[in-house]
Amino acid sequence: MTQGKLSLANKSTNGSPSGQALVPPAPPSYEEATAGTSAPCYNDAEMLTEFTWDDRNIRRIFIRKVYAILMIQLLVTLAIVALFTFCDPVKDYIQSNPGWYWASYVVFFVTYLTLSCCSAPRRQFPWNLILLAIFTLSLSYMTGMLSSFYNTKSVVLCLGITVAVCLLVTVFSFQTKVDVTSYQGVLFVFCMVMFISGLVLAIVLPFQYVPWLDAIYAALGAILFTMFLAFDTQLLMGNKRYTMSPEEYVFATLNIYLDIVYIFSFFLQIFGTKQE
Repeated sequence: MTQGKLSLANKSTNGSPSGQALVPPAPPSYEEATAGTSAPCYNDAEMLTEFTWDDRNIRRIFIRKVYAILMIQLLVTLAIVALFTFCDPVKDYIQSNPGWYWASYVVFFVTYLTLSCCSAPRRQFPWNLILLAIFTLSLSYMTGMLSSFYNTKSVVLCLGITVAVCLLVTVFSFQTKVDVTSYQGVLFVFCMVMFISGLVLAIVLPFQYVPWLDAIYAALGAILFTMFLAFDTQLLMGNKRYTMSPEEYVFATLNIYLDIVYIFSFFLQIFGTKQE
């Protein structure tokens, strides 16, 4: 019995290197375990989900796809704004039939809620692109009708200012080391300020039009959506604290397009001259 125990002990010591007993490897440290992960992704269902951005080609294709769709949207909007601004018969028709504006607003609101709140429709091809096209046409109609009430030169001026501001913000978002995606609290407070200002205007304007109050509200709106444009652009880039999943190209396009249109609308409210 003793000899059997000794033989088992000799086998265990002889089978291990340097005559030592086998020791299980130590568990990896936190830095070693998380070395291959990347920034958390931002989507509607979960604020923080993991996605590997190691393949730079995926990110380049994602950004290229978003900006290709965005350019089509902006060209459609520009064409409708130009038609409603320069063509007098069309201008007179849309101004004399405001019902089309409210119908387009309902379509805009429904499609926006569908694309923003429901992940299945905005990820399922081709329904996501169909809904995005309907959203673009409805918002373009609303923007075109708004532009038809302003002087043609002021509309062109505001278009130029919007293009310049959007280009500067986009270049800034791509080049800067400042992480705009981490300033969600500032954007939330700014949104609350805009909401309260909108309520004040809704109460004051029916009794008396106050130009300086309207101008301040428009200036705050332009600043807010310029910040949102930088925020959404860095979500698209994918190298900051919060990133956007490459499956959400429709959602990314929707946000950036909406930011640009709102910036133009607020600039038109600030610098535009209404027709007599």
